[in-house]
Amino acid sequence: MESLPALFSDLALILVTAGLTTVIFKWLKQPVVLGYIIAGFIIGPNFEWFPVIQDHTSVETWSEIGMVFMLFGIGLEFSFKKLKKVGGTVGITALTELVTMCVVGFLLGKALGWSQMDSIFLGAMLSISSTTIIAKAFDDMKLHREKFSGNVIGELVVEDLEAVLLMVILSTLAVSKTFDGMQLVSSMLKLGFFLLVWFVGGIFLVPTILRWSRKFMSEETLTVFAVGLCFLMVVLANLAGFSSALGAFIMGSILAETLEAEAIHKVTTPIKNLFGAVFFVSVGMMVDPQILVDYWWQILIVTLVLLIFKPLSNVIGRLIAGLGLKQAMQGGFCFSQIGEFSFIIATLGMNFGVIDDFLYPIIVSVSIITTFITPYAIKAAVPSYNWVTKHFPQRWLNRLENKDTGIKVKSGKKVNMASFISRQFKNIVVYIAIIIAVTLIGFFLSSFVMKYVPSPWNAAISTAFTLILVAPFLWAMGFKHTLVKTTRKLMDANHFNKTVILLIFIMRFVMVAVVAYSILQHFLNGLFWSKLHVGSPWYHLINIAFALVYTLMLKILSPAMRFYKRIEERFLDNLNKRQSVQVFTIPEILQENCHLQKMTLSPDSPYSGKMVKETDFRDNYNVSVVSVERGKQNFELPKSDFQLFPFDRITFVGHEDHLRLLLPRIEVFDEQLIQEHEESEVDLYKVEVEPNSPFIGVALMDSGLADVYEAMVIAIERDGQFILNPSARITFQPADLVWFVAQKERAEVLMNMHN
Repeated sequence: MESLPALFSDLALILVTAGLTTVIFKWLKQPVVLGYIIAGFIIGPNFEWFPVIQDHTSVETWSEIGMVFMLFGIGLEFSFKKLKKVGGTVGITALTELVTMCVVGFLLGKALGWSQMDSIFLGAMLSISSTTIIAKAFDDMKLHREKFSGNVIGELVVEDLEAVLLMVILSTLAVSKTFDGMQLVSSMLKLGFFLLVWFVGGIFLVPTILRWSRKFMSEETLTVFAVGLCFLMVVLANLAGFSSALGAFIMGSILAETLEAEAIHKVTTPIKNLFGAVFFVSVGMMVDPQILVDYWWQILIVTLVLLIFKPLSNVIGRLIAGLGLKQAMQGGFCFSQIGEFSFIIATLGMNFGVIDDFLYPIIVSVSIITTFITPYAIKAAVPSYNWVTKHFPQRWLNRLENKDTGIKVKSGKKVNMASFISRQFKNIVVYIAIIIAVTLIGFFLSSFVMKYVPSPWNAAISTAFTLILVAPFLWAMGFKHTLVKTTRKLMDANHFNKTVILLIFIMRFVMVAVVAYSILQHFLNGLFWSKLHVGSPWYHLINIAFALVYTLMLKILSPAMRFYKRIEERFLDNLNKRQSVQVFTIPEILQENCHLQKMTLSPDSPYSGKMVKETDFRDNYNVSVVSVERGKQNFELPKSDFQLFPFDRITFVGHEDHLRLLLPRIEVFDEQLIQEHEESEVDLYKVEVEPNSPFIGVALMDSGLADVYEAMVIAIERDGQFILNPSARITFQPADLVWFVAQKERAEVLMNMHN
């Protein structure tokens, strides 16, 4: 018999051990993630009294897949549109924590007598929290819909982006021992470019493909398609020099804007749970008791400093950003650990040979200890807040706490010169990113033309193809105008406004010409005027002339550029599709206080089976029912006598806090997957119709078996033949064997009548 690869036995060991430990931790009412880590320690190489895994490389690969699915799931629940909404808050908080922990970590390393490089890397490692650990804790503790959770997930995304930049800085320091500001700026621009291109391209393509194929999408095909897209973005992110986790998150964010988002989340959650378990088990396998013994006091000091300063700096950042004290503490206490990016940063230092060997195991040990502590730190936030409110002076609390609980009204936006300029530059940045991406695609596709078509036709065809491909986007950057009436009013207001607006329009025209000139330079060196000296004025003048002619043609052909308008309309439609299927859209002026939220009515909910007028939605929660989805039916603005049934999808409108309070009473689902029921008293019996039976010649419907004895006849055996589910008009005959279902007491009475 052919022997199985070691991976099979390793997975059996990992999953069985993880399953047993998590059941024990559930019984102890402890977070499941801790059970996974204990399981990893038990089957790891440092625990001698238990079988250990053999194929470490394969397990590490599965662990990496687990991280990918964890980030993919986060992206499905937190889109870039939500990140934009909380962008200012999470940006200030993440930056405050980053600067604080880098400084604290550096000073701690110097105090412990470590080298300067060790101290710098320690600060960087302590500044990045673990997205996967916090996400798993939120899953276990059912915190995803808490008010502070959105800011937490948004900040984790920003921290991951910061980690990418930190790795660039540390790589530069490790190689040159000096800080290269230009390389940092270059990395930031590169990151921004790819994020913008991936998001814009993904929002345009992915929902469009799903719309075309929706009628062919079963649960199986949707799962395969979604997972395939996830790994495609992971590969693209890796090729661009970014982490696989970032790629998975981006694709999750793109799919979060589609109508299929909830279905994708449902079908991929079991996969995420499986591979996520392997990830956390692999973390536990890194626990080495000997390291804990050798470096116990350094590990203890680093852990204590982390547990004090990291949540504290996060809370301070949230307060600076304008959040109330309670929300700041609830969110800040989540950041009490370090995770996967810290390991990557430590590995980076080891590969460059700039940090000592002892630093990596210390960081791993600190990460595992703080992973244990994270769920308890999250739970400690509210008791800590209650303690603060009792012991701090009231005047301090008034400053720290957000007391404004009334309705916040945003004034209507007025377009002034500053907002006009800001809008123009934002649009230009987006257009430039798209144009660069489309141009690169044109260059790539044209490479096949240059290879198989003879010169000089290959250059002419490639140039024409690329210029046509990029034409709609160049036209949009150079000549597309919005807010025409507002622009005219601004220009008529004063001479300065008119001059600035004209300069902006001229700049847009020049940028289009520059792009066209660059494309001509790339392809047309092989034509006749390239025989001129490349640096001569005539060479450049000919290319500039062609670029200007092309740009003027775009202007002349503006009425024909409806194609771009269709592209933009499709993009906006895809971006807002999930919101557009709602009953109505909440205007921005009300979004601070008014939210639409769908909830699935559980059979165990106290509202199941009740009419709307019998509920306390308005009285106790100040929310209203906007619509009810039942199967393929949609009941909009249901009346007060409308009855709610289990599994109805109810859309409520109200304040976010009130909806959060109502949610646990609507979606009442027991954590226990398999429910035990009382043993049924109903059983199957048979009785023979005796010659003297009172039922002979009596029809089944007149026998009283159903009404008097509460018995249901399911079969009659007559002359060796079975009559299954007999008709109510059938009459009993002698020697019939009657099979019936009844409770024991009723069955005994019937059977005694025939004995």
